[in-house]
Amino acid sequence: MGEKYFRREALSSFIRLHITAEGQTEERFVKDVLVHHLGNYNTSTDVRRVKTSKDKYKTYRGGLINYSKAKFDIKNWLVEDTAHDVRFSTMFDLYALPRDFPGYEEAKNIKDCYAKVEMLEKRLKEDISDDRFIPYIQLHEFESLVFANPDNIKEVYFNREGAIQTLKQILEHFGNNPEKINDSEQKAPSKRILHFIPEYDKVTGGPIIAAINNIDFLKRKCPHFGEWLHRLENL
Repeated sequence: MGEKYFRREALSSFIRLHITAEGQTEERFVKDVLVHHLGNYNTSTDVRRVKTSKDKYKTYRGGLINYSKAKFDIKNWLVEDTAHDVRFSTMFDLYALPRDFPGYEEAKNIKDCYAKVEMLEKRLKEDISDDRFIPYIQLHEFESLVFANPDNIKEVYFNREGAIQTLKQILEHFGNNPEKINDSEQKAPSKRILHFIPEYDKVTGGPIIAAINNIDFLKRKCPHFGEWLHRLENL
């Protein structure tokens, strides 16, 4: 009797998590890193890229072209899975957010990046309007996780010591907080990396580099990312 009760309790505390990712890089990071990590917290995670178009042969996914398409895709998933033990989230970049995103115009007047992303996530939550939905917007894009430890880049791209030292200096300039790296449209984290390491491939190289250190390291280095993970760990 006690063993059966324990099994029922374990099953009842099990959570399923659906993440809508902006592109291939985020999708791969979720599959390669977050699925395993969140599994330690009784959470089964799956991910799919934003649906952008469809013809009679194929559904096309990837790229936050406009918010209306992303909203349609998220809402459809909410309808497809109405169970009480499921949660939904996103992994979108703040960099190059589409103009029709909820709160976009309001966000222009907010200089502090943390206040800005908090407001945008709040507006997204209000617009999706489902208690099971947990919005997340990456500051400022996925490459913040790569910038968390530039030394990791040499594990994938060899003989780049000079470039890595320059990237470390950029990180120091922003107070060693990789989430703050993006002071203009031309200087997003990925563009800075590509400038010094042209062969950098964000889809294949990015998730590998970001995963070299453990999740706890990324949570410490990237506070907003850490807050999101803390919420997911405590579902």
